[in-house]
Amino acid sequence: MHDIFESPLSKRYASDHMLRLFSDDSRYTTWRRLWVSLAKAESALGLPITEEQVKELEAHITDIDYELEARREAEVRHDVMAHIYTFGVAAPNAAGIIHLGATSCYVTDNADLIIYRSALEHIRAGLVKVLAVLADFATRYKGMPTLGYTHFQPAQPVTVGKRATLWMQDFLADLEEVDFVLNSMKFLGCRGTTGTEASFLDLFEGDTSRIDRMNQMIAKDFGFKEIFPVCGQTYPRKQDSRILNALSSIAQSCYRMADDIRLLQHDGQIEEPFASGQVGSSAMAYKRNPMHCERMCSLARYLMNDAGNAADTASLQWLERTLDDSANRRISMPEGFLAADAILRLAAYVADGLIVNEKLTRKAVEDYMPFLSTENLLMEGVRRGGDRQHLHEIIRSCSMEATRALRDGENCDLIEMLAATGEFGMTADEMKALMSPEKFTGRSEEQVEHFVEMIQPLIKDADRTVEDITI
Repeated sequence: MHDIFESPLSKRYASDHMLRLFSDDSRYTTWRRLWVSLAKAESALGLPITEEQVKELEAHITDIDYELEARREAEVRHDVMAHIYTFGVAAPNAAGIIHLGATSCYVTDNADLIIYRSALEHIRAGLVKVLAVLADFATRYKGMPTLGYTHFQPAQPVTVGKRATLWMQDFLADLEEVDFVLNSMKFLGCRGTTGTEASFLDLFEGDTSRIDRMNQMIAKDFGFKEIFPVCGQTYPRKQDSRILNALSSIAQSCYRMADDIRLLQHDGQIEEPFASGQVGSSAMAYKRNPMHCERMCSLARYLMNDAGNAADTASLQWLERTLDDSANRRISMPEGFLAADAILRLAAYVADGLIVNEKLTRKAVEDYMPFLSTENLLMEGVRRGGDRQHLHEIIRSCSMEATRALRDGENCDLIEMLAATGEFGMTADEMKALMSPEKFTGRSEEQVEHFVEMIQPLIKDADRTVEDITI
């Protein structure tokens, strides 16, 4: 459709899996499954609901007449009541027992929890995939020296693989957070209009044990081990805040990785994947812009800010409930998941196709090695009988002169300058023999090996299939 607005998240960025999960069919068939589960539990616990009525409801979970529902909603201005009516038309013999004792949040909130849990599981798989792909990359380049940066100024060398572990460590923290949220998710159950279960006290003639069993049966149908011990009409909106905070954390990690790659691509050391027919600019045909990383950062900014919606909603729930959460949650929660899904797809695609320009990377290190090796030269000079403070001053003054010359476009060999002083007890060749970049990366290679080994239990069975990002 080209004559109405469509969200770019659904049209361009998110996966089909996530789009189906938040579709109308997914949402409203889940509502019907919840009504079936309620009827089944009530029937089993002695309420006047027949097995035939339950089976009739089960037979009509997926055949939703959306046109009839829309007409009914236009009349009653209530989506849940419109869906109850539509379900009843499809299953007329069971129409009178649908939603017995329940309030709207029984289906709306429980369905959201069911969908959010499935979406989080999908996000978790995406995180594991990114970790696995980055682990392969880090292992491949675990020993390759690259210029380190502090304050984005040249610093002691690290390795390409070691830098990737910094990104991986952030993603590992995100995985731990997602696991915490998943493991702590609880079900709302069927609790009545203000969470007191008063309607079920009437239905079950004061038998509280049957109310508890009913909720346990429904929760079990949907794979939840626990229900919230207390609630108002809705489940606590702190749950939504936890979820969006976890998604925001993923966005932060993706932004950090993508931004690092953008900086390194500027210097030509590392590049994101670039398709053979890809156009970098409509005007500058030579351009190889880091468009996927830029998109990652752009979507990440959106998602980090989206998390504020859940915080506002959690803090503004009046007493047992207010409805000013509903419209916001219909937008902020699904689109938070769609954005996280899109960002992780991009992260996996970029990580899988990273291009390391090894010669340029090596040259960047070697250009700065004379400066980076001066501490080692200082220590070796002392071992050969020099005065530490005196040698430090020589290094400082020669380095300032060399830096000035280089900035003026002049040729200047710092090592030759230092050797010419005769104060270090070494020739220029002897000094240069101490300057192999591999000698300056510390424990980088060992750290990569240790980190990758540490996360092996998490990634050993990971799906490493990375889809091509064509848009």
